Amino acid sequence: MTAVRFRDLLASEWLRMWSLRSTPWVYLVTALAAIGFNAGEAYDTYHYWTEKNAGSSAEQYIRDGIPVQHAFTDNASLVFALAVTAIGVVSIAGEYSTGRLRTTFTAVPARRSVMLAKAAVLAGVTAVFGTVVALVSFHLTQAILGLRDVGVPIGHPGALRTVLASALLAPVCALVGMGIGTLLRHAGTSMAGGVLVLLIAPFFFSEDHHWSAVLHHALPMSAWRRLVEIPFTAEIPYPWTATGAWIVYVAWALGAVALSVTVVHRRDQ
Repeated sequence: MTAVRFRDLLASEWLRMWSLRSTPWVYLVTALAAIGFNAGEAYDTYHYWTEKNAGSSAEQYIRDGIPVQHAFTDNASLVFALAVTAIGVVSIAGEYSTGRLRTTFTAVPARRSVMLAKAAVLAGVTAVFGTVVALVSFHLTQAILGLRDVGVPIGHPGALRTVLASALLAPVCALVGMGIGTLLRHAGTSMAGGVLVLLIAPFFFSEDHHWSAVLHHALPMSAWRRLVEIPFTAEIPYPWTATGAWIVYVAWALGAVALSVTVVHRRDQ
C-alpha cells in the first residue's frame, strides 16, 4: 500500500471542509455578528457622545484606551468564541455521528496524521478568518469613532495587539472545540463543554487568592481580556502579564491538538 503523504491529507481535509454547503454561511454569519456588535457599540458612542462624554476631552478618551476597547468588545468576543468553538466541535463530532471518520481511518490507518491534518486545516482557516474579522472590526469601529475625532490608527499603542489577540482567539477556540468534540464525540454535549470552558469557568475562580487567580488567568477568555485591556489598569492582588496570556493561548491550542491525537490513537472508533 502506498503511504499517504501529509500534504494529501491536508488537501483532503480542505476539500472535506468546503464540501459542506453550510461552511461559508457559518463563517459569514459569525463574521457579521461579531462585526455588528463591535460597530454597534462604536455607533452608540458616536451617537450619544454628548450625553456619555460631557466634560471629557477626546484626548482623555483616547488616553484611557476606550477606542481600542471598541475595536473588539466583550459581547462580540463571546459570540465570536462560541461560534468558532462550535465550528471546531462540528468538524469532528459531525464525522463521528455520520461514521465518516471510521471510513477515513480505514482508508488511512495513520490516525494521528489524519488528526494533525484536520487540526492544521482548521487552525489555518480560522486564523485567516479571525484576522479578517478583527481587521474589519478595527477599521470600521475607528472610522465611526473618527466622526467624533476619537478614532485611532492601527499603529496606536496597543491597537495591533488587540487585533492580533482577537484574530488568534479564533484558531484557539476552534482547536479547543475540536479537542472537546474528539473526547466527547457528541456535538451537543461537546458544545456544552465549550460553553463551560469559555463562559462559565471564569466565574468559578476569583482573583483574590493566588491559586484561584492562576486558574482564572489560565482560561482562554481571561487571556484574551488581559491582552486587549489597554492600558492595563486592573487593580487586582495577583495581576497577569501579557506574555503569560500569550502562553495561555499557545498552551490551549497545543493541548487541544495533543488531546485529539491521543484520544483517536488510544481508543476504537
